[in-house]
Formats: sequence, C-alpha cells, structure tokens
Amino acid sequence: MRTNFGHIFETAHIEVNPTLSVGEPLKDPFIGELFERNVGNKADPKKTFIGSVDNGTTSSRFLIFDASGELVTQHQIEFKQIYPHSGWHEHDPAELVSSVSECIDKATEEFEKLGYSISDIKAIGITNQRETTVVWDKTTGEPLHNAIVWTDTRSASLVRELKQKEGVDELAAICGEQLTTYPSVAKLLWLLRNVDAVKAAYEAGNLAFGTVDSWLVYKLNGGKEANVFVSDPSNAGRTMFMNIRDFTYDKKLLDFFELDTTKISLPKIVPSAHATAYGKLASTALKGVRITGCLGDQSAALVGQGGFSKGRAKNTYGTGAFLLLNVGTKPVISSHGLMSTVAFDFSPQGVPPAYALEGSIAVAGSSVKFLMNNLGFFRDSYKISELAQTVPDNGGTVFVTAFSGLFAPYWIDSAKGTLFGLTAHTQRGHIARATIEATCFQTRAILDAMQADSGVTLTDLAVDGGMSNSDLGMQTQADIIQISVDRPRMRETTALGAAIAAGFAVGVWKELDELKNINQQGRTYFKPQMEKSKSEAMYRKWEKAVKMSEGWTDEDDEVLRQQQQEK
Repeated sequence: MRTNFGHIFETAHIEVNPTLSVGEPLKDPFIGELFERNVGNKADPKKTFIGSVDNGTTSSRFLIFDASGELVTQHQIEFKQIYPHSGWHEHDPAELVSSVSECIDKATEEFEKLGYSISDIKAIGITNQRETTVVWDKTTGEPLHNAIVWTDTRSASLVRELKQKEGVDELAAICGEQLTTYPSVAKLLWLLRNVDAVKAAYEAGNLAFGTVDSWLVYKLNGGKEANVFVSDPSNAGRTMFMNIRDFTYDKKLLDFFELDTTKISLPKIVPSAHATAYGKLASTALKGVRITGCLGDQSAALVGQGGFSKGRAKNTYGTGAFLLLNVGTKPVISSHGLMSTVAFDFSPQGVPPAYALEGSIAVAGSSVKFLMNNLGFFRDSYKISELAQTVPDNGGTVFVTAFSGLFAPYWIDSAKGTLFGLTAHTQRGHIARATIEATCFQTRAILDAMQADSGVTLTDLAVDGGMSNSDLGMQTQADIIQISVDRPRMRETTALGAAIAAGFAVGVWKELDELKNINQQGRTYFKPQMEKSKSEAMYRKWEKAVKMSEGWTDEDDEVLRQQQQEK
C-alpha cells in the first residue's frame, strides 16, 4: 500500500497446495538442512543475501539485502493505475506479476555486476499491498477481472446494506476488522454481484480468491501446475474471513457474507516465515530459489523497524499512511475505530505470533500527487517542502484530504476532500503546508485511539516511507503529536521486513535478539518544537473540519431526499 514519490511522500472450500494437507501441523524439518547446506554454521554477512519482492500500490521492486540488513541493490518498475470511474481503482493482475519478474531479473543482473554470485541469495521474501483483491479461474490460472485496489470505494452502497444485517456487530470481535469498503470482502462481494465471469466461475466451483501475496506466490511458482495457493496471517487477516485468534477461516464470518464454501477456493493460511510452504521461483534469473517469507506491507515495515516487542510503533507514509502498534501476543479488539491485525507469525521459529493495533490513513502521499498532477503546484513531488516553507504557517487553512473518504479512526465513507479557511490571503504555500499537516493530524487521531484501546502511552514513533524523507514533514509530525519522531537511515523497512521473515525461516538469523541492531545505526530524532497549547488548538480546528467534510456523496444526497419526502 505504498508508492514512491521521489524524495517526498514515496512513498469456503479451501483448496491448498497438495504438499500441505489441511489440518496437518506445519513442521520445519528442513530449516537446519537448508541453512547448513547453503550458508554454513554461521552466516557471513558478506556472503549471505536475501531477496525481497515489494509490490506496492504504484510499483514493484526487488531488493537484495545482506545478512547485516544493508541494501545491496534494487530495481523498480511502475505499473499502470486504472481508474474506470470516480472512486474506482484497479490494477492489471498480469502486470503485477510481470513487473515483479522483470525486477527480479534486473536487480539480479546488477547484483552480479557488483561481483556477487546469485548462488549466495539464500531465500526470497514477499511483501505486498494488502486488501487488494484478485480473482481467477482455478482451472486456467488466469484472472477473471482486474485487481480491485485497497483504496477502491465502489462497494460503499453494498457495505451500507451489509451493516443492516443481524450479527454485524459481532464481526470485529472475530476478525479484528471494521466493515468498510477497505477489507477484501467488500471487493469480492461486489465482483460476485456485478461481473458475469466471476459469478459463472463461482457457480461452477472454479473461483479462486486471493490477496496480492497469494496471487504472486501462485504465479511465481508457475501457476496451476504447481498450485501453491497460500497466504500468511498478516494478509489473510485483511479479508474479514479469518478468525484473528486461531488463524483459520471462520464459518460465522463466511456465513454472514453468504459465501458458499463449496464454490470458492481460499488460500491456505501458513506462518509468515516458513521454509517450504511458499514454494520456489519457477522462472526468472533466480529460478529454484525458495520463497520463505511473506508479510503484508505494514506488518513488514513493523518488522523492518525492529518492532518485535509490545509497545513498539511505526508509521509508514506512502500512498496512504499506516500506523501499527505492537500489542503483544493477544489481540486487542478496538472500540475506538482501529483494526486489530496480525503483526507477524514466526511460530515455526519458536516465536509466538504477535498482534498489532492499526490505524490506516487512505490519503497521504497521494495528496502530494494531487497538488502536483491535478493543480500544477510543482513538477516534482519533493518540491512540496520548498513551497510549504515560503510561508511561516498554514495561514488558517485546513485540508481534509478525504479523496477516498476518511479511514481510521473516523471511517466516514461520505467525506470528500475539502479545503477550509481560504481567504484572499491564502497562497499555494499555505495549501502545501495544510496538505502535509493533514496526514500528521490523522496520525494524532490514531495515536489517541491507540492509547485509549491499549493503555500504552508512546514516547516515540518510528517512521519510514517517502514523507519521512522530509525534515519539514517529520518536524511537523513531532509538533502535532508532541512526541519524538524516530527516522532510520535506511528507510526501505518494508522490504527489509520481508527479507527478515525469509531469512529467519532458513536460519540466516536464529533468534530475534540477533536482529535488534539491524537498521538501528544513524537514526535521526525529531523533537517537538511547537508549544503544546498551539498544537492542541490546531488539532481542534482539524477535528472541526473533519465533521464538516462528511455527507458529500450522491448516495447521501439521495438518502436526505428520501428523508425529506417522508417528512
């Protein structure tokens, strides 16, 4: 769920792999053997490497790290964004796969030019945009529709309908998710109602559903021939089908959404780090190398920031922004508009699964793209800082960047992007500042909700993603949340997290303690410089603007008209 914006704001019938029997304990008999054969008794940081596939919202990348967590090389390819209608957002599933494969080949070529051998790449991890939904015909292995992206809001009316059903209030306690347009279930149900090919495959019992991790693993293994059809809990938990406590597809959830378990195949849920469950590459320059780790992008970023213990938190600023707080080995079900999610499952390595509270911001870096592409404020996204610094403050301007409604902790689907406080004095610099501040204000709202749910009071916030490259952006964040903001030197934490999962599975690292110093050198700390009273006054104005930004959709206009007619 990330994108890269230069220097700024980059940012059910369950059919499974036949080699993994349903109900069979997932064992790791080959971990030691894999490590001994490929690496030796002790990993040499100069000779041991892990590859990481990073599929975000706007691009695919392949990065190669050494065993000390240093980035050696990478390659990135942007893919097409498809917007059929307002509020709709799609990707071509085939392009997701082809871009990943090309990135693997190009990065590996560069790796060899640096004098390394591809035989020293011991494993591959995958991290991906979550919630984005792919459906395909399991008899052909080919997609039946474009992938519906996590930002897509076409299912708003369907979600409103579902919220009227009996039992809706019980869902979050089972799966940890809020019923909105965000989780995969809303996208899948829309496809089943509106796309004939998807409906036909479902009725024939040939429909396969997965998030992007499942799709990539399936295709990178060779598709229907190998039939490696799996997902990890940090991804499967974003569908609203998974019981967050036991990592199984929950009958009560599936029944609520009226999914016939004989007509749809869901991926088997396996640990985030596993030596054999994810198969191996069927092609590319790294053919035969095993995929041994998989994490949804925000969980991967938490791992890459070293967030292994309770009370550690990170915020990733990409297309959207995503704040995760590790709450320990038991899920905390939010009563303040947050989601409970799986941070990671390293159980085959003897580490209990960890949970997180998550607050998701739909629009962060994409608001900078809006100023650049739609309004022509600048030609390069990093110029937003220069523009914002042409004025001392926001001049009373507040920008609620609700292009896809508002996510956590508000969950207002009817909100639209709205500028408040414009006067004859307002300049582009004021709007640029207000754009940066919008993400920072929403982060403050999420932190308040996290404290209320968990009782944890943070003293610092680790950050990564494109916006974290901006000193102005991070100082603004520290001022608004009134705690220290902690930025690592190497900010590819999402890809690093996937590499850590993969390396952990094959014994490159054997204990979490071995990872405590990875990516910890050269960090920058931003301390609050604004008076708390001023920060609070700005935040109160933001909250007022949020309330005024809702109720702008056509559906709400129709509801209002009906209410007036009834009166």
